[in-house]
Amino acid sequence: MTLRRVAVTGMGVVAPLGNSVEEFWRNLVAGRSGVHRLPSSISQGLRSPIGASANFDGRNYFEPPRLRLLDRVSQLALVAAQQAIVDSRLDFAAETRERCGVFVGTGMGGAETTEEGYHTLYAQKSDRIKPYSVLNAMTNAPAAWIGIDYGLHGPMLTYSTACSSSAVALGEAARRIQHGDGDVMLAGGAEAPLVVGVLRAWDAMRTLATEDAHDASTSCRPFAATRTGLVLGEGAAFVVLEEWDHALARSAIIHAEFAGYGLASDVAHITRPSIEGQAKAMQSALRAANLAPEAIDYINAHGTATLQNDAVETAAIKVVFAERAHAIPVSSTKSMHGHLLGAAGALEFVVAVMSLTRNIVPPTMHLDAADPSCDLDYVSGHARIARLRAVMSNSFAFGGTNAVLIARMAH
Repeated sequence: MTLRRVAVTGMGVVAPLGNSVEEFWRNLVAGRSGVHRLPSSISQGLRSPIGASANFDGRNYFEPPRLRLLDRVSQLALVAAQQAIVDSRLDFAAETRERCGVFVGTGMGGAETTEEGYHTLYAQKSDRIKPYSVLNAMTNAPAAWIGIDYGLHGPMLTYSTACSSSAVALGEAARRIQHGDGDVMLAGGAEAPLVVGVLRAWDAMRTLATEDAHDASTSCRPFAATRTGLVLGEGAAFVVLEEWDHALARSAIIHAEFAGYGLASDVAHITRPSIEGQAKAMQSALRAANLAPEAIDYINAHGTATLQNDAVETAAIKVVFAERAHAIPVSSTKSMHGHLLGAAGALEFVVAVMSLTRNIVPPTMHLDAADPSCDLDYVSGHARIARLRAVMSNSFAFGGTNAVLIARMAH
């Protein structure tokens, strides 16, 4: 069976550093950080009182009656999805809606609604839980609202594989198109975890970065000897994936080709990454794209800034790319936008596609002191102009689901 080609025809972003793809990209390339000290109302008592929040107010996008039905995670998703649709210039009225679907990844779902409900019940000792709490909080709410808003009758699926959730959503959406099950898939991720309960839980795991005493914005330091952990972020990113000939038939602007998706699992420990699992996911993506390792010109790393992940990911890249590993630009943009958990994969795939179309590699920031175990070219401190033909985006997760995406130039 010959697989159909998949085009990326639309992109949308609401995240730390910007509420559009262009604003986000401009700040990213400039090396600006969206990490900051969180308000005391949610960070008081935390060992790590920092995060990367989006400058987003749902009241600017939704009327009050609608807003009451939307958790913050759904608000972010709807706005980013709308941007991607506008960018694609799609008119769903002209499409066969049964062949259009929604694929969303999220790790925590409607955390704000869950938090509010528990606060009402346990802190206020009240039983006046909002009647729409279940509908607001359910993990598949973002996908459901997108499907309802645009009348999409095709598959509507939500994936929750922790930090690789939205990378899985993109990959599975692309596979549906490749195998002829649909023509257009709106795929992405959303996460809004910056609430007291979630922050406390992550703080208790001792995986969050220590706040830098001089400048909170530099606290996330992937691959650095001084790294202390990850920084939680919030936001959403969506792409429109479209069957290649379908996109050409309507004269769509094709940003890139979605070329490969690899999936492999760690099975040794629920939080400890493995070199083998990460390497197999990268190799699987290369096989799916029918590309040799030599074809990859940039890797957007998972790069969480935890001690284990960064060293393991570096070693896995060496396994896959051998001696050439040292010649490939690798960067972790989490150093600036934080870790968006379930939305990270989609956001970083957008970064990879933007890198491809602009021939610019964004930097890894705050990498002042090199870790001997992390010895690749991490594009430290400044963006770099580079000729890119194919790019890779890595997403690895607690639970062990490793997902890797590859995009290449449209031609």
